[in-house]
Amino acid sequence: MSYQRFTSRLSQEEHNFYEIKNAAADFYRVNRVPEQIERALNELFLHKPRDVHGYLANYFTKLSTPPRISRLKAREVYDARGQLTIEAVVFCIISCEEQSMSTAAISSHFGPRETSLDWKAQSKERAEHVTTAVQWVNGLLNKMLKDQNPCDQSEVDLILSNFLMARYLEEKDIQFREKEESRSPSESDVALPFPTPAQTKDKKTADKGKKSNTAEKPFRQPETPEPVLRGSLAIGSVSLALAKTGAQIQGIPLYKYIAALQNREAQTKFHIPVSLVTLLSCGKTSPGKLSLLEEVILIPKVGQRVRQIITIALELQKEMMRIMNTSTKAGVTQGILCDSGAPAVSYERAEQPLDLITEACSNLGLALGTEIHLAVNCAAPELMDYSKGKYEIATGVLKFPDELLDMYQALISKYPAVVALIDPFRREDTEQWEKLSNVIGDSCSLLSDITYKPQASPLPGVRGHILRHMNETTVSDLIRITSEQQGAVLMGTTSNEPCSDDSLSDIAVGLGLDYIKLGGLSGAERMTKYNQLISIEEELAQQGMLVSKEKHPPPLFYENLQEQAAAAKPEQTQLTKT
Repeated sequence: MSYQRFTSRLSQEEHNFYEIKNAAADFYRVNRVPEQIERALNELFLHKPRDVHGYLANYFTKLSTPPRISRLKAREVYDARGQLTIEAVVFCIISCEEQSMSTAAISSHFGPRETSLDWKAQSKERAEHVTTAVQWVNGLLNKMLKDQNPCDQSEVDLILSNFLMARYLEEKDIQFREKEESRSPSESDVALPFPTPAQTKDKKTADKGKKSNTAEKPFRQPETPEPVLRGSLAIGSVSLALAKTGAQIQGIPLYKYIAALQNREAQTKFHIPVSLVTLLSCGKTSPGKLSLLEEVILIPKVGQRVRQIITIALELQKEMMRIMNTSTKAGVTQGILCDSGAPAVSYERAEQPLDLITEACSNLGLALGTEIHLAVNCAAPELMDYSKGKYEIATGVLKFPDELLDMYQALISKYPAVVALIDPFRREDTEQWEKLSNVIGDSCSLLSDITYKPQASPLPGVRGHILRHMNETTVSDLIRITSEQQGAVLMGTTSNEPCSDDSLSDIAVGLGLDYIKLGGLSGAERMTKYNQLISIEEELAQQGMLVSKEKHPPPLFYENLQEQAAAAKPEQTQLTKT
């Protein structure tokens, strides 16, 4: 009987049902459903699992279509300092269902610090940045990344970077047109010069009857700060959220996922970056007159576990507080917590906090200069008084760049346990960077914070760089920068870190960095990251994947230079060798 004669004898209902059965059979055959079910049942019988349905669910999950980004969402949240920032959320279609995969929030920076802006103006500017970032994520970026593979980090980061460049060019064109429209025909095209230093006498630093040679040197104008595009915070947040999503999809920790992105293959051995702990602060916001030592940082003995480092740092801080409370050192008045999570103490001279640490180490039996060393974050660019062309290292105490250089030289000579200076000058004082490196380079490394100028040319004498994950920096950018400057990058945090995000620890381990600077030992935003480091370290040890380095790697320590310094200064051998 022909198909036509057979179907003609069926009722309409039977005919429809027959057509559906044929369509279903074709659908199953095309998608090989019977074969997969038969194979699944064979595997099920072979393994005889206790959870039959769970086994089948896992089996068919492996056959499902790879996850794709379904949408992005951003919302305004508050960071550790109570300031607005954004949190990015990634949603993916997995096994035919939309799932919220991961969230991420990174540090924010909205241009150079402008003391002329009051807090209301700063809050308004920040709110505009955050609002724009939220609009980007919920609007254009949501459409552009829809249906993208969340595990293709380089591709999604390229889309993010291209989007940012397009917005930057648009903003630049708008600013140019506004400038042209506001310019009058008689207006000169010559730019106004930067204020030159006032030619005043400095009675504290100049001898009577002698002219100060440093005052005659031309004052270099500050470099033009790299613009921070309004809304750029969206780029870094989405990139990190997608990296966390990719790690979750592949079922591996974020640090292993980032290591695989960097090395193009699964890594079998990892080391934990040495934790540089901020012990105290005598910076610009500290209660005392001294402003030069923004952070005095503990460099622990190599090979110590994170728990050991934290224990030593806490004991050292407790002993320092005991000494300050008993006022055994002149000049100590009070101690409060600064933004970096360390005690901000009141001092007048740079020697006083270093003397305090020296005494505390002696009381605890810690060999300062052998078991532990120190680094100093000077944050000198923030201390420049541009009207005078001098650094205000303490209230009412101003020094020309060359005078500050002499001060550093004397300080390192007196305290050889200090093996690194971070940002001792502003970038424009290249001559002083080079001179200082030539003078103390055998025993002390110079480091520069490149967070706000990642594309800038390297400074003379600089051996390493501080890098923070902020604003438009993508995960691919971090991989590129650390690969290009192998062994010369330290991962650092900012004072306005998101409270609950511990991704920075994973990033530092995954990138294979040798040092990480997380700040002091207080505040949820910092201790969360320290705890994550401990967790990663314990996990790697259990898996037999943890390796330790026998000596401090660059950029803080150079063995040959240390040996030269020891040979030149035999009386300081015990304090300078690593």
